Amino acid sequence: MLDWEHIFATRSSRMRASEIRELLKLLDQPDIISFAGGIPDPALFPDVAFKEAYSDIFSGAQVNAALQYSVSEGYKPLREWIARDVAKIGIDCTPDNVFITSGSQQALDYLGKLFLSPKDTALVTWPTYLGALSAFNAYEPNYDQLSLNGNRTPEAYRDTAAKTGGSVKFAYLSADFSNPTGETVDLAGREKLLALADELDIAILEDAAYQHLRYDGEAIPPIMALDIARKGGIENTRTIYSGSFSKTLAPGLRVGFVVAAMPVIRKLVLMKQAADLHSSTINQIAIEHVASRGFDAQVAKIRAVYSKRRDAMLAALDKYMPKNATWTRPEGGMFVWVTLPEGMDGAELLAKSIATEKVAFVPGKAFYADGSNANTLRMSFSCADETMIDEGIKRLGRLISNAIRAAA
Repeated sequence: MLDWEHIFATRSSRMRASEIRELLKLLDQPDIISFAGGIPDPALFPDVAFKEAYSDIFSGAQVNAALQYSVSEGYKPLREWIARDVAKIGIDCTPDNVFITSGSQQALDYLGKLFLSPKDTALVTWPTYLGALSAFNAYEPNYDQLSLNGNRTPEAYRDTAAKTGGSVKFAYLSADFSNPTGETVDLAGREKLLALADELDIAILEDAAYQHLRYDGEAIPPIMALDIARKGGIENTRTIYSGSFSKTLAPGLRVGFVVAAMPVIRKLVLMKQAADLHSSTINQIAIEHVASRGFDAQVAKIRAVYSKRRDAMLAALDKYMPKNATWTRPEGGMFVWVTLPEGMDGAELLAKSIATEKVAFVPGKAFYADGSNANTLRMSFSCADETMIDEGIKRLGRLISNAIRAAA
């Protein structure tokens, strides 16, 4: 067999299989209670609305356009709808500031390609979204921990980047109900980040995949909205906002988007032309049909379900987990982040859990750019009902309590 490794580009050595994608295979096992996949519940998909949308497309004058090549920027009526929707949260832009991607994961890949040269530094939270690390890794960056409490100076970030032969290019974060922790960055943290980015002259990549999934608490303006308010308009901002319809409507259609100043949009369009020409035309049209006819009602439906599941998971953790474990209490999103006593290993615990308790979760180590903090784990409440959540956390609490006693 041919040895391909010496032929591959050096960047390929940084590509890793996604632990989450592998764990999704467990969803096919009926005896597993899975808190692993951070995916929407398919029972909540607006399937009837999509059936009507595709029926309208194929029975009307749009069918030829829907099956044809399209512009790289994306279907204009969808971009117009997105511009109106983000305006509700303070992001004042035109449809020309909106760029359609094949899911928000493609947006991360394009933005990594746009900003990162080998040895450049990306500032990321500790932990951060695993998919972002996977997207950025191909462009051979270094990572530094993004601190939002003001305990690091801009010079400290510059010095660290210079030591590894590059410069700081952007700060990436999910400010609302982040994957994996479920935590939200407060207003002060967002303002500190804007000040830091101005001082370093870098971009801010704001991943807003969970923007619409707030269950309680007061909404905080997106970083881009704060940036626009400070700078007087989107063309003066350094924030790039990415969103998705995967968590609200349906992930299988792979429709995401980027909102940014025109110099960024123009570069992304060139990348799209070189990569896949444009995202699926028919899927963009279907998304626009469904969103324009009932997006708010769909969001209200999933919020009602997910908020109850969030509450059930937090109640079960309070009831069954040992006192020396801690966890986040998210105001929205799909995730709770659990921290176990030092010395415990989430990957080892997962193997035992699958074998003995039939409960799945994601070990937290993969979400750290430096592979640290093995004593953490991510649990999603989106695809399990309240009864399953209670039983699964009961089993997991028992396993963790026994593991702590065995290590004592």
